[in-house]
Amino acid sequence: MESYEIQIEKLRNGEIDKIEVTRDNFFLWREAWIKQEDKKYFRGIAAHKGNVTYVYDKSVI
Repeated sequence: MESYEIQIEKLRNGEIDKIEVTRDNFFLWREAWIKQEDKKYFRGIAAHKGNVTYVYDKSVI
């Protein structure tokens, strides 16, 4: 699996549509996400059992 830093960059650039984060990996995701200057554009969509799908959406704010 690619690191979340790489996945975040790919999501931002439009190379991928979403990032799936399991409940067990949330803190790994958060560690990478919190470093992003544009973190407000990452929108989480809750799923079952604590899983979250993140998309990059510049229309959020």
